[in-house]
Amino acid sequence: MFKFFLVFTLLANYSYASNHIDSLLITLESKMNNRLIFDNGKEKTIDNYKTILADSLLKDETRFLITKKLIYELEYYSFDAALYYSLENQKLASKINNPLFISESKILIAKILMESGRYKESLDILNEIQRKKIPSELLSSYFFSLKEGYSELSYYSSIQKNKDIYYQLYNKYQDSLSNILPKSSDEILRLKEKELRDNRQLDEALKVNEIRIKGKKSGTRLFSLITFERSLLYELAKNTTQEKKYLILSAISDIEASVKDNASLSKLAMIFYKENKIYKAHKYINFSLDDAKFFNSKLRFINLSKILTLITEAYEKQSDHQKNKLTNSLYFISALAAFLFFTLIFIYKQNKNLSIARKQLKNNNAELKNLNSQLNNSNNELKDLYQKLLKADLVKEKYVGTFLNLYSDYINKLDLYRKLVKKHIKLDRIDELLKITESKQVIDTEIKIFHKNFDESFLHIYPNFIEQFNTLLKKDKQVTLKKGELLNTELRIYALIRLGINNSDQIATILRYSVSTIYNYRVKLKNNSLHTRDNFEDEVKKIS
Repeated sequence: MFKFFLVFTLLANYSYASNHIDSLLITLESKMNNRLIFDNGKEKTIDNYKTILADSLLKDETRFLITKKLIYELEYYSFDAALYYSLENQKLASKINNPLFISESKILIAKILMESGRYKESLDILNEIQRKKIPSELLSSYFFSLKEGYSELSYYSSIQKNKDIYYQLYNKYQDSLSNILPKSSDEILRLKEKELRDNRQLDEALKVNEIRIKGKKSGTRLFSLITFERSLLYELAKNTTQEKKYLILSAISDIEASVKDNASLSKLAMIFYKENKIYKAHKYINFSLDDAKFFNSKLRFINLSKILTLITEAYEKQSDHQKNKLTNSLYFISALAAFLFFTLIFIYKQNKNLSIARKQLKNNNAELKNLNSQLNNSNNELKDLYQKLLKADLVKEKYVGTFLNLYSDYINKLDLYRKLVKKHIKLDRIDELLKITESKQVIDTEIKIFHKNFDESFLHIYPNFIEQFNTLLKKDKQVTLKKGELLNTELRIYALIRLGINNSDQIATILRYSVSTIYNYRVKLKNNSLHTRDNFEDEVKKIS
């Protein structure tokens, strides 16, 4: 279980580190693509200093200080320009006859020559300066330049005797530098880190580097240098992932600071070359070469030439391999294209035949669809007719039954009325009989019974008649029934119209109203309709 957990943890860490490197590489290539933006910012700063120096009224002391600032901007950007302005500043220092300026300008010239690989020239200038005449504020720069010069001569010297001499001098000036610098300065920490690195005390060296890098921001020469030196520690520890990480960070910072005298990107290119990522290696080494050409450093050209040859050969070899693959792919694609051409001709002919068949089928489908439509219409008409017949049968059944019951009741009532008349005549109750015949009570009672029977019968057939009828009227004009009413006069009129009795004379006769009363009711309700007056009664007839 522990082994599984350990393997899982290692895989997770590797995956995270790999993703982090990929993310940093995306950032790096974005910066590479935008190199001109950073360089334009650098050129703008340089042009500002040049504009100030163009002022003929500028005092010599001020001109010297402004030129020094310009040299610092050019120091890692353009060797030729930096050297030119350093020499000009040396002339100006001599003109002013300021010992501090003279010494400072010489040390600066020596530093610029040294960074371009001209160690002998640089040391000659430094050795010309009398140690005792160097102001105390310049001693650190003086010892630093001597230390760096003899360090590089010791590294590049092929004669062991000379190598040992140069190394002794390196140690001498390193000690001198250590004695005058504050213990917390970056240069002291850098010396300590180098000593630990040389002794392969890598963990301790990383701790010192951690102190140096704290608070430093990308886009400065110092950040580029510290991250580059951290990558050296990981190189010695054989931790390629971390080595790449800090080389990438250093390269990003170099581009942001427009540092053309750089080593991070070419070193990163070499790592990718070893990993057989030739395209990236070729891209990065060419980028470094462009910077070296711009800076015009012989030392950087020498260092790049060895790597460039290896990567270029590998790139050309890979390009030839890709060309061969592309050629073979082209032959295959050509053969495939020919096959596809003939296949397309065959498919075209088949599609043409299929198109004719589809057209015929489409016409047949259209005819079939038309016949189906006609059949559906006929079926719908039959269904409507059937429903109407069914409704008519229901109406007939209901009204025939009601009519027979009413007719039977009226026969019984006439017989009773006959017997009543006969009885009163026999008993000689003529006056009483006359009163009965003159009273409208019997008629009114019969009319109420008729209305009740009609209302019940109609609402049995059309139970939703009232609700549907009211939907045809304006909301404030809808019919409201009194308590106990099934239908009122207005509803009975339109109930008869729903049953097909449209003639006002017939309606008046059935309901025992005058024709004008019926007409007025019909006009009133038409005026209250939501629809046009002419269509109102047609809509009533559609109520189901």
